[in-house]
Amino acid sequence: MIRPGQALRLLHINRILVRHGLDEIVLATHLFRPFRFLLYLMPWRWFGVSQEARGVRIRCALEDLGPIFVKFGQTLSTRPDLLPPDIAQELARLQDSVPPFPGLQARVIIEQAYGRPLTEVFQFFDETPLGSASIAQVHVARLHDGKEVVVKVVRPSIEKVIQRDIGLLYIVADLAERYWKEARRLRPREVVAEYEKTILGELDLMREAANASQLRRNFLNSDLLYVPEIYWPQTRRNVMVMERIFGTPIGDVPSLRQQGIDLKKLAEKGVEIFFTQVFRDNFFHADMHPGNIFVSPQGRYIAVDFGIMGTLSPEDQRYLAENLLAFFNRDYRRVAELHVESEWVPAGTRVDEFESAIRSVCEPIFERPLKDISFGYLLLRLFQTARRFNMEVQPQLVLLQKTLLNIEGLGRELYPDLDLWTTAKPFLERWMREQFGARALYKNLRAQIPGWASSLPQLPALVHDVLQQARDGKLRVEWQSEELQKIRSEIKRANQRTFGAVVGASLIIGAAIIKGLDGNAPAMIGGAPLLTWLLGGMGIVILFLAWPDD
Repeated sequence: MIRPGQALRLLHINRILVRHGLDEIVLATHLFRPFRFLLYLMPWRWFGVSQEARGVRIRCALEDLGPIFVKFGQTLSTRPDLLPPDIAQELARLQDSVPPFPGLQARVIIEQAYGRPLTEVFQFFDETPLGSASIAQVHVARLHDGKEVVVKVVRPSIEKVIQRDIGLLYIVADLAERYWKEARRLRPREVVAEYEKTILGELDLMREAANASQLRRNFLNSDLLYVPEIYWPQTRRNVMVMERIFGTPIGDVPSLRQQGIDLKKLAEKGVEIFFTQVFRDNFFHADMHPGNIFVSPQGRYIAVDFGIMGTLSPEDQRYLAENLLAFFNRDYRRVAELHVESEWVPAGTRVDEFESAIRSVCEPIFERPLKDISFGYLLLRLFQTARRFNMEVQPQLVLLQKTLLNIEGLGRELYPDLDLWTTAKPFLERWMREQFGARALYKNLRAQIPGWASSLPQLPALVHDVLQQARDGKLRVEWQSEELQKIRSEIKRANQRTFGAVVGASLIIGAAIIKGLDGNAPAMIGGAPLLTWLLGGMGIVILFLAWPDD
């Protein structure tokens, strides 16, 4: 049911669409196609229509509709799997810049948040905004201890505006699902829900402050990236106080050159920062457009605006790293296999056909400088290729794709000859070795020791219960797999031998725990590392289990 306020908003939206010549696009949908003849009766079309490309007209209409639609367009631009290439590329140009609200109003909001006069919190507060965006604006201030800070203030009544416009987006999504044949694959309601979660999350500045603190901790002793300090005593849900930083906007290339900053090195650092966040920390800044990145006089990146951050599951991390390495090595078959293994494409997909399709897209881009290729274009082509193989949308990779496109844009602007592949490949190879080599095995075992130690006191009682049940003939082994039911009777005959192996394994693990808890160096038994004894013991257990009964 459309409420009166929504109806008025829909009329305003329709007027904007007509102004930008998008009435034809609306009437081309299945729902309104029977009324397409009305185009020729509309007086404004008698004098000609806009000759601009449809992507440009859509971008301009979103800018006129206001900040919520601008941010929605920005979100859509990161989903090239949902849009034609010309529209996706044009939406990527949307700028989140809106007129500021009065500084006096910001003062009132801050005083309400603190419950006391502004002068008790700040020695100085500049009512003229330093910057303004759709969700909040920033003011310069000084604390009573002399520290220079910036104060981020959420726009008044913005949540009500967001909820109103999101309600309209859901109405449009419902209509699309009802009348648009592509809706089942593109899932418009899920896209709107994803956008709603993102933008409502940006309203909570406590959440953004926590993101900033985490990222700052991750790079505290690094010369790659600087993250300003958050002042928690002065931070509230709608007000955030942060250290003021001074740097050159990364988009101001002439100023960077004038300061003697090595642009090639700066571009390479940007790639390293991205891969470090994604693979080392699994916590990455997902809004790295030029307006949020500055450069110190020493050539160090400085980040601001932490409302949108991304993470990946360990499985997605591994598949992503393997996919990128396979791309870099031109191992297209492995890329196809990984897509099937990760279930990004249906299990029945023919690997050889998918491999051939990927090769035709990727092969032309290698061994060329960044200025001659576009990773964004590659992603678009890959999405178009994967669509033919019924690849489903991967929501967990959306922010990653957006960030990677931002990194490409920064690299192209700073140093057009940057080879993204050569810069990234050594990092990925090193990460894979650390994750899956012998060192990773030892690291994981050490990480598990405290958990094992907490369970160790219970182990004798558990072993006693198992042995007592075995002696009394009450122990049962249940199998979940239907195939394993076929060998159930054989396993039952081997119960006594199996429980002996369990006890042996328990003793080995217990010994490993006791020895491994002492000190940081690898534990030694009889002159050999504990890990050697542990693996040897596990081998004995396996042999014991596999030894024939006869």
